[in-house]
Amino acid sequence: MTSAFTRPALICNVQSGSHDEAIRAQIETVCRGHGAPLAATFGLPDDDVPDAAQLSADGIDLLLVWTGDGTINAAARKTAGWDGAILPLPGGTLNLLSKALHGDRPAPEILADALAGKGQRRPIPTIRSDKSEAFITVIAGPATRWAEVRETMRQDGLIEASRSAPDALDEMMNAPGVRVAGHDTAYPAVILTPTHGGIRADGILTEGTGDVLRHGLAWLGGDFRDGPSEPITTGDMVVLESNAPISLEYDGELDETASPVTFTLASSAVDFVATT
Repeated sequence: MTSAFTRPALICNVQSGSHDEAIRAQIETVCRGHGAPLAATFGLPDDDVPDAAQLSADGIDLLLVWTGDGTINAAARKTAGWDGAILPLPGGTLNLLSKALHGDRPAPEILADALAGKGQRRPIPTIRSDKSEAFITVIAGPATRWAEVRETMRQDGLIEASRSAPDALDEMMNAPGVRVAGHDTAYPAVILTPTHGGIRADGILTEGTGDVLRHGLAWLGGDFRDGPSEPITTGDMVVLESNAPISLEYDGELDETASPVTFTLASSAVDFVATT
């Protein structure tokens, strides 16, 4: 079978808890079956994420990023300007970008469609600040402390995570919140999502014990966006303010910045392949 791409390369994290050698073997089999065997494999953490120059020199035309959203983010920023395309595959904890581009499907099935020419290649909307760029979401506010609890649970188990959960709860309920400039309400977290129509800003709600519990479960068990929230605004630019430094999460990677901070709608400097 002739593939829409001829020289794919794979990024995977061999030390990730989500890594599965059986799925990796299926990915290799799908590539060979479409006449496009893997031209290179970058196994994190021993190998570095390749940049545009390296991929171009090796003749790579499709980069399979079978990792979490944070590594997909790093790969997309390092390959800015490359004339190939990135295919995110579900290989992490949340797999939000893969789900957005392909639905909740297994990696080999997504790959088979892409290699068969059933996908669409295009840039995707992103959110940029002076410090970084997000391809799925930016979360801003003290509630991002739950991301640390989630990481502790993933690495060290539920007992260790339960020890840090009270501090995360205290931060979410009592630390200075974040507000969108021009709006009065401050929230424990504001979620920014890039869309073709602008940056959508939603504020999470913690009006009662039930809301707080739902947010904790959403952060620990899956998609943090599953907790109760309300829309604030949508626009090409969103400015966030707080009475304290603003904790941030760009596609799962934590950061902090002074207030205020400006986010603008942008477009990825590399193409992605979407199959839905």
